[in-house]
Amino acid sequence: MKKVAISIGDLNGIGIEIALNAHDTIKKDIEPIYVVSKRMLKEASKLLGIDIPKDFQTISPDVDDFNIKPGKVSKKSGKYSFASFKKAIELAQNKEVDAILTLPINKEAWDKAGVKYKGHTDYLREVFRQDAIMMLGCNKMFVALYTEHIPLKDVSKRVKTKPFKKFLLDLKSSLKSDEKIAVLGLNPHAGDNSVLGDEEKYIKKAIKGANKKIGFEQFIGPIVPDIAFTPHFRENFKYFVAVYHDQGLAPLKALYFDESINVSLNLPILRVSVDHGTAFDIAYKGKDVKLESYLNCVEYICNH
Repeated sequence: MKKVAISIGDLNGIGIEIALNAHDTIKKDIEPIYVVSKRMLKEASKLLGIDIPKDFQTISPDVDDFNIKPGKVSKKSGKYSFASFKKAIELAQNKEVDAILTLPINKEAWDKAGVKYKGHTDYLREVFRQDAIMMLGCNKMFVALYTEHIPLKDVSKRVKTKPFKKFLLDLKSSLKSDEKIAVLGLNPHAGDNSVLGDEEKYIKKAIKGANKKIGFEQFIGPIVPDIAFTPHFRENFKYFVAVYHDQGLAPLKALYFDESINVSLNLPILRVSVDHGTAFDIAYKGKDVKLESYLNCVEYICNH
């Protein structure tokens, strides 16, 4: 049974409620170690009206406790969630756990706390000095993002043959799969032979170079973006490469919002995350907090 460090996310949000509600289910498949202090756990438990399971194993992050303010963006909660994530990484680096599962953080809270990273993946890149790949999805469909949290006006500047080819080869290496992978074009109609943009010529060269290196035609494209996620294509492809954030995630979340997860590839550790936010609007209100993404994270860890 794998040991998994679970960074607790923003304690003003729904993460701790998910962890408490799902504990009896996930402990059948993994040994979870929750990165949260006993005092913070007790406060959250009292606010939620949920008992703490007797076998709820915790380790404290290196940060001061604070008073939970349900549904609020807070400097202290941002600082705490970042410290929880850092401690989970340390456990993985020291081989004390086999994987990391991250509950949702709030980017504004991180910013208020002086955390310079836009999210988990940015910090992982710096810690491991590797080009971590953000891949989101579920067993039915996964989307890997070539660019992520950058302005749309900057995306085309990043589409060059050499870095795109490296991205494809890193993705291939991380997936350890020979399944065909659909690569989307950037422009409408995939550029229509440069009539609507010429970025596709770089994507095409990158695909050709990556396939030559691999030794067979694994990457297919560039695919016209507006048909890539139609039922026909989804019957033939499980993995997709999107050139920018919303190109891949808008269709993914329209199709599989509740069940999707976020996987960080091309790293020396296994890290997965729920693919949803802190849901401040329902935190600590006794609403129906969905567990599907969290449980799918555990399933992914068990299978990898």
